[in-house]
Amino acid sequence: MNDETQWLSPREQHSWRAFIRLNQKLTARLGSELQTQSKLSGPDFAILVALTDDSAGRLRFQELAKAIDFEQSRLSHQIARMIKRGLVAREECAEDGRGAFVTITDQGRETIEAAAPKHVAAVRRLVLDAIPPEDLDALGDIAARIIRHLDETAP
Repeated sequence: MNDETQWLSPREQHSWRAFIRLNQKLTARLGSELQTQSKLSGPDFAILVALTDDSAGRLRFQELAKAIDFEQSRLSHQIARMIKRGLVAREECAEDGRGAFVTITDQGRETIEAAAPKHVAAVRRLVLDAIPPEDLDALGDIAARIIRHLDETAP
């Protein structure tokens, strides 16, 4: 063992393991419900949400990858699967021959519009109903602080 390692205290270890278990269970449960209710995977949903957040319903591959924290190769494979299902389309960029856009299709928009209410209900049932209103801001603040730290810390 490395003598320089600053091991987690029992309190830190408890918090860390609870956080990891929460992430695993919540991701699995939300993913399972999305698949069962809407025939969408978590990545499908994240991509469709990012595209609907853009007023034109389209993003460059690089912008989309950044928005959902995907590597380019993983995103390319995911987009290829979604194109086959008619959820998105790929458009070449007229201004930049090297770039391409991912665009939500009418079918993709209908799919996300049908899935979103069910997903929101699941988020409310599985997360928000378990948190007293006075703790909600703390949850958001802690999450935002960790996200900022991750963004500022080189991989």
